[in-house]
Amino acid sequence: MRAVYPGSFDPFTAGHLNVVKRARDLFDDVVVLVAVNSLKHPDCVHVKLSRHDVKDAIL
Repeated sequence: MRAVYPGSFDPFTAGHLNVVKRARDLFDDVVVLVAVNSLKHPDCVHVKLSRHDVKDAIL
């Protein structure tokens, strides 16, 4: 079973990471969907760092 965790993650916090770690114990796949919130003016570098942080933390 796959879980999808959507959000703007601006910024991606330790709390967000905790949710991802707990979800991976419950689901076969966990997809972190980074959405754009035009009111927050997202930073592309921030999104890349979040992807890197999540990948390193759960492997």
